[in-house]
Amino acid sequence: MTAYQHILYEVSDGVARITLNRPEKRNALSIALLKEFNDALWEADSDKSVHCVILRGAGKSFCAGYDISPTPQPPSNAGPEAKVYRSGGIYNNPTIDDDIWRLEYAQRLRMVLFDMHKPVIAEVHGYCIAGGSDIALLADIVIAADDAVIGFPPARDLGSLPNQMWVYNCGPQWAKRLLLTGDTITGREAQIIGLVMKAVPPEHLRNEVEGLAARMALIDPDLLAANKRIVNLGLELMGARTLQRLAAENDGRAHLAPGTQRFRRLAQGEGLKAALKARDAEFGDGRARVEGPEIRDERGYLIDK
Repeated sequence: MTAYQHILYEVSDGVARITLNRPEKRNALSIALLKEFNDALWEADSDKSVHCVILRGAGKSFCAGYDISPTPQPPSNAGPEAKVYRSGGIYNNPTIDDDIWRLEYAQRLRMVLFDMHKPVIAEVHGYCIAGGSDIALLADIVIAADDAVIGFPPARDLGSLPNQMWVYNCGPQWAKRLLLTGDTITGREAQIIGLVMKAVPPEHLRNEVEGLAARMALIDPDLLAANKRIVNLGLELMGARTLQRLAAENDGRAHLAPGTQRFRRLAQGEGLKAALKARDAEFGDGRARVEGPEIRDERGYLIDK
């Protein structure tokens, strides 16, 4: 069995359980984590004892996004034969093709969720934002805690979405409402608009997910694969697979926007926390309201009834 540093992997009773295991970083997605994530999912898909997979996060959140902390430049080697590799981070001034290549590389590591034969259930609690939503929405079924926080705040000034399954789950209008503002909704609200299949009280989340996985474990894995893949082929006929490739390219384009450049300059000069604070300050609590009017106080916070 492969030894993992950034995830936990275990199999029992026909179910593989993959846990994002960087709780000190709210399970932020680094390339190292995504490589292990990809390997573990293909391992589960190949293991004939596995019927389905549960994907969850350690600690207080499912996943709070991509790890966008500055990465060091690779060491330079002098001389005419020195190799030059594509830069590894958003702060290293890549060309647009370098950027798109990097985005597509990370996307290939995530797309295993869509391409693998066996079904995956995402168990969402706490924050499921930015990259967290990218991997959750590529799963076959998403079950969330009522109070989970779901959204893509980086759409405000850090780029576009490098994965795009929102439109297939909640439709174009809600996809635009959330992505054009970066506002978040709760797990319960996500259920209302169809972004997740179901939301339950946090204390029932684990049992809800495990119960569904146990029912899938009663079914022949080949039958599970046949029924997952026909639905996903339907999504492909609606352009879903191609749209993911276009989403990565579009994110590279969005990284050239003046607002994105301002974010990067501020992050480089004053630090990532300062850039995030400046980005979100004018958005108050950053929440959308699914049902009823959005009435806000002078700080931009929703006023609850």
